[in-house]
Amino acid sequence: MIPIAKPLIGEEEKQAVLSVLASGFLAQGPKVKEFEQQFAAYIGAKHAIATSNGTTALHTALLVHNIGTNDEVITSPFSFIATANTIQMTGATPVFVDIDPQTFNIDPTKIEQAITKNTKAIMPVHLYGNPADMQKIQAIAQKHNLIIIEDACQAHGAQYQLTKPAQQTTTQHQETQNHKVGSQHTACFSFYPTKNITTGEGGIITTNDDNLAQKIRKLIAHGSIIRYYHDHLGYNYRMTDICAAIGIEQLKKINQFNTARIKNATYLTAELSKIPGIIPPQITPGHVFHQYTIQITKDFPKTRNELSQLLTQHGIGNAIFYPVPIHKQNAYPAHNHTIYPITEKITNEVLSLPVHPSLTQQDLQHIITTLKEISTQP
Repeated sequence: MIPIAKPLIGEEEKQAVLSVLASGFLAQGPKVKEFEQQFAAYIGAKHAIATSNGTTALHTALLVHNIGTNDEVITSPFSFIATANTIQMTGATPVFVDIDPQTFNIDPTKIEQAITKNTKAIMPVHLYGNPADMQKIQAIAQKHNLIIIEDACQAHGAQYQLTKPAQQTTTQHQETQNHKVGSQHTACFSFYPTKNITTGEGGIITTNDDNLAQKIRKLIAHGSIIRYYHDHLGYNYRMTDICAAIGIEQLKKINQFNTARIKNATYLTAELSKIPGIIPPQITPGHVFHQYTIQITKDFPKTRNELSQLLTQHGIGNAIFYPVPIHKQNAYPAHNHTIYPITEKITNEVLSLPVHPSLTQQDLQHIITTLKEISTQP
């Protein structure tokens, strides 16, 4: 079976964990600090604060921006449920905006109509490792004085472009620069085993704000910077040195991993685009392909669910991310009757295929050949 995802743990990670175990310093300690410094440098942010997982990172980021009861946060209905759950965990209300049919990310052209007097933040999701349109989202946030918190849990190393108007540059021409997600705004990453790099379980928050970074550190450690002196209510959202040791070694490999993912995605798209009824993802600059997600349209001879079963029978791992959009979940009854047409259409068409770095050329060819054969069946 070709797995849909495969964490690549080498001897370096194993030895790093053994070193931590031998040191006797297992909780948040020197390895966490080292990992934070290295991750911040990689992203291009001033601070990175490690947490226990991506969900606690999102929850903390919302809380330190004083988001709570009576506030609204605009986000996407097409994401893992933690995106919306963490908003509700603060007492705030998630406000969903439909997605762009090509990127599957929040559609910036529909954001402003969702803004009310209670709107406090926008939480774009860089779904599948594909950056949201931050140029437009940033402009909207500035216009309406809104906070941006990036859900970058699937987008380690992804990049987007920002263009500065000529009046903001030293030349008469517009200046376009590439930025890694998480380098410009508060952002949250996850290190779950399926992600582009893993720490086993873990998360991290990036920010360029010194005051915000200090608040985050207090909040994830029971409201304390000095041990046993607590300034306010806090949580135990800290990362362990065991996880951080894995993360340090994984971070050394992230460029290699992402390059392999992009190469695999490029090869798959070139071949799968020839099959009627399959819409492969576009190969766009900055996309790091946490998932490689195709659309199965009515022109394909099998339904999406039928295809999923056939691929499994042929030894090809696959998954649907996500079969039920957040607004249709039982946990969100107030949103169940709201219609987001693009999200609901995409939810019924998407199917993710293996794209991870350990795929061989034989694996890739097996995926392509199998899909071509299935496409000719009645």
